[in-house]
Amino acid sequence: MNASLRNDKISSFLAERIAAGDFPSAVYVVGVGGQAVFADALGTAVTGEAQRAATLETIYDLASLTKPLVTGLLMARRVERGMIDLDDSLTRYLPEFDEDEKRAISIRHLLAHTSGLAAWKPLYILTGGDRTRTLGIIARQPLESAPGAHVRYSDLGFITLGLLLERLEGATLAELARAEIFEPLKLRKTFFNPEATMQTGVAACETGNLYEREMCRDEKAAQDFQGWREQLIWGEVHDGNAHFLGGAAGHAGLFSNAWETLRLASQFLARHTELLAPNTCALFRTNLTAGMEEARSFAWQLAETKDSTAGASLSPDSFGHLGFTGTSCWIDPVRERTFILLTNRTHARALPFANINSVRREFHTLAASALEAI
Repeated sequence: MNASLRNDKISSFLAERIAAGDFPSAVYVVGVGGQAVFADALGTAVTGEAQRAATLETIYDLASLTKPLVTGLLMARRVERGMIDLDDSLTRYLPEFDEDEKRAISIRHLLAHTSGLAAWKPLYILTGGDRTRTLGIIARQPLESAPGAHVRYSDLGFITLGLLLERLEGATLAELARAEIFEPLKLRKTFFNPEATMQTGVAACETGNLYEREMCRDEKAAQDFQGWREQLIWGEVHDGNAHFLGGAAGHAGLFSNAWETLRLASQFLARHTELLAPNTCALFRTNLTAGMEEARSFAWQLAETKDSTAGASLSPDSFGHLGFTGTSCWIDPVRERTFILLTNRTHARALPFANINSVRREFHTLAASALEAI
């Protein structure tokens, strides 16, 4: 590691949280204009007999950061080309949704989490293990609110967007991401489905599927389900639906290290993007859900959301996203600052997993203060 990038206050704080048991490892990168200013790696990426110390090259399961960094980016490219309009009805692309109130769901609703679709369902159970039934099962789920009425964060919505992209282009999401994002940016440690030979460089996640088993207690079909993973989830996606869908889905499945996550995040800054037209980047700081429960933009949450993990040190039109495994990325477009914190809070810890939102806020506070002191 380049020792000159370490910030003692940030690193000491994260070391304290590792010692407290919030997560076994943490890697951070703080960038300005797409260039790293502060960075460090702390703790143990894999515990037990296969123990591995975290480094700045350690690859993490980014979980829901997949939503903006892959699905959102691919959708934005199609919006700027005129292939998709935000107000298009979903049924224009996916006729499975051509029924009742679902006809009112637009692309904008899916991107801003206002479609009314449920947050999560165990698709690996509801489909009977048949991936080809996924879209039909989602389309038949009852809406929890009318489209456009409420913000309801939804994995199902972004799984649907991933399937829309695949149908539109006749290619898998992994193929689209590789051709349009990973290869043009020359990313070497960013992918879906890490190769087995790379496992030792990946931070481990939960042992088995206990968390999702608990979520399925009320699902009658779960009682007979035999597909639970029992082993240490290491080098394969933690999320059960993404795993069922082949490791690559619109809501989860992306793996990367901190350096390359910074490179991906830079694509959302108007003066530094290489994959979008600069004016497209206005979408990511534009509130699409004014007056609702959260301030949401195109695939991101805005810092003006009450109690967002951005904290008070980022500008109000900053945008960011969290990943269930313990990852986060926040971007301040006013100051062109990027704050990336990667942890594996689902590893080597009994349920419940630590709520690390206060850690994320303090990380941003310390990092912003350190940048001001330069």
